[in-house]
Amino acid sequence: MIGSRGRWPVICALGVMQILAWGSTYYLPAVLAEPIARDTGWPLAWIVGGLSVGLLVAALASPRVGAVIQARGGRPVLALAALVLAAGLTILGLAPSLPVFLAGWVLLGFGMGCGLYDPAYATLGRLYGANARSAITHLTLLGGFASTVCWPLSAFLAAQVGWRGACFAYAGLHLAVTLPLVLAFIPPAPGTAATARSGVQAAPSLEPGQRRAVLLMMGVLVLGGAIMALVSVHLITLLQARGVALAAAVTYGGLIGPSQVAARLIEIAGRGRYHPLWTLTAAFTLVGLGLSLLAAHWSDIALALILYGAGNGVYSIARGTVPLALFGPDHYAGLVGRLARPGLVAQAAAPPLGAVLFSRLGADGLWAALALMALANLGLIAGLWWQKGRLRSG
Repeated sequence: MIGSRGRWPVICALGVMQILAWGSTYYLPAVLAEPIARDTGWPLAWIVGGLSVGLLVAALASPRVGAVIQARGGRPVLALAALVLAAGLTILGLAPSLPVFLAGWVLLGFGMGCGLYDPAYATLGRLYGANARSAITHLTLLGGFASTVCWPLSAFLAAQVGWRGACFAYAGLHLAVTLPLVLAFIPPAPGTAATARSGVQAAPSLEPGQRRAVLLMMGVLVLGGAIMALVSVHLITLLQARGVALAAAVTYGGLIGPSQVAARLIEIAGRGRYHPLWTLTAAFTLVGLGLSLLAAHWSDIALALILYGAGNGVYSIARGTVPLALFGPDHYAGLVGRLARPGLVAQAAAPPLGAVLFSRLGADGLWAALALMALANLGLIAGLWWQKGRLRSG
């Protein structure tokens, strides 16, 4: 395990990588989808669906990625992510047809599986072991600026050089910024040489109590990922269905980002004095309260979305810190990779399923479903609390 000295260069390098990785993948269609549709005539649903393709590929790759980071550390995986993301974005920019465009998303999906939060958490776990919690927390604070930085950047690039030029520009940033930062500031993981000689090992065997806790955590990540994806994609539509004007709906949606950052600052101020399960509990208490208020037609939409955004903000931290606290650092990277898969599948599947629910049940039905999912997650978290005392590493 590497000591605490020199952490900030590592965290800042990973933070910049997260901003560019999220901004050039997950947040890219929000700005570029309509310009792509206007320019190419491709169906908008398929253009936006490229992200779902990418998330599914990331889900398939994530357990293997976690196993590689466990064996060899995160540095080579993150460097590969920068290269693959650059290649995928180049394919998007060159795509002469929709199938080639979707093929670019397949490559981007692999890059997402190697370069978004979960591989970054696994990298910090390999570097700092049981002391990685504060590094993970600070990383999410930096990564939270991805949409703030990249949505305006994507809009500017699209206006200046077109959507294809924007893709090429992001590819260049991964090669000129992300890759050098990884190579310069992410150190090799301790014990890498010894573990690399033995190859990438299979997932460690778990005791029955640990297996139950892993299943419960997977359930939390599935419901959490589905909620966040549904709100991200359908929020404006849901608000408009309640009679909120488009401009006001966009303004309300803009409250979520600052709320996320504010909640993460509060978590940082706590300096890890309490178990990360408290963070996870607080996250879905806030998310559930915000969604329940919206489902109940609460008049103060702003307050409800601030509560939701605050919960979403600390949920990103809990995703990385709860497995570390429950299962310890020894197999953390591999477990993070295994835990990531179902959540990524849920994020890919939730938006189209949400569209079906919206068409059948209307806005009220979808708001109610979101609130029930958040409350169900609190039940799973209660199960994690019950299992906590039974785990040897708890």
